[in-house]
Amino acid sequence: MTVQTTGLWEGFQSLLSGRSFTDLTHAFHPGQPHFPAFPDERRTALFDLENGDGFTAHVYSIVGQWGTHVDPPSHFIRGGRSLDNIPVEEMVLPLVVLDISTRTAIDADATPTLADVRAWEERNGRIPSGAFVALRTGWSKRWPDPESMANRDSDGVSHTPGWSREVLSFLVGERDITAIGHEQTDTDPGKATSHQDFSLETYILAQDCWQIELLANLDGLPESGAVLVATWPKPQGGSGFPARVFAIH
Repeated sequence: MTVQTTGLWEGFQSLLSGRSFTDLTHAFHPGQPHFPAFPDERRTALFDLENGDGFTAHVYSIVGQWGTHVDPPSHFIRGGRSLDNIPVEEMVLPLVVLDISTRTAIDADATPTLADVRAWEERNGRIPSGAFVALRTGWSKRWPDPESMANRDSDGVSHTPGWSREVLSFLVGERDITAIGHEQTDTDPGKATSHQDFSLETYILAQDCWQIELLANLDGLPESGAVLVATWPKPQGGSGFPARVFAIH
């Protein structure tokens, strides 16, 4: 009797055959949009091939929350999980895309409603447990223009979309999601963050969820059925870091 075994890679290749890969990450650089209290990136070449050195190596000075980045619970919550305590099993998740971009094109302050979630589930079935839910607002098309991303009025108030408490509470309490993501700079709408109100970010991180901010290319994804892969370095006690995020669909 001959027993045939198939290695994991062979099976994985078969599973990925014909699939598409979409990079959901902005390349970060000095001068890019960022939280206004943070300093700009500084980058210098410690060694440079162009200057006759044998290799190129850069020194980067950045805030952890830079570009497309991950926020672990410890970013806002004392005693919350830091980056090194999020297991790799949480970095590959079913992807749900909640699309409100039609509304945000008319109303920059738009946020998702429970009706949006119910409509998604009517089309696609129940949101899977452990999912990563990405809020598609179309805001990433404004990247990398800082003024367009902030969208401030004459009084300095930012008008950007964000999440709503009712939707986040439902996703956490009723659908047991693992993480969220969004295209804009913050979890909370701009009208809230302009008054130093970060209550929605505080809420989601307090639920032991993590999040990815400043996602790109959500418009190229199906609203259900894709897989999200999110990776980042492993700083001990890390409270945030640029992430490389992509979808397989």
